[in-house]
Amino acid sequence: MNSTMVITIMVALIIILLLVGAPIKPMRFIGQAAIKLGIGVLFLFFVNVFGGAVGLHIPINLLTTAISGFLGLFGVASLAAIHWFIL
Repeated sequence: MNSTMVITIMVALIIILLLVGAPIKPMRFIGQAAIKLGIGVLFLFFVNVFGGAVGLHIPINLLTTAISGFLGLFGVASLAAIHWFIL
């Protein structure tokens, strides 16, 4: 699948969920988890952009995204500390 098709499907699903609503609890949980993972990706992206000047690079994968998404800035700070002091 090319990226245009994937983005089109994702946008269509978001529009359907906005129109129909998600009254089911699991759907709300999945939506909140997806939002937190998206925020985690943004946190890691900005840490990599601004931390590149001092040699800080945290890989963006599912584990680091989950840590930074669910723990927030404390998760990003702990990943940075692990990178600096342990690795």
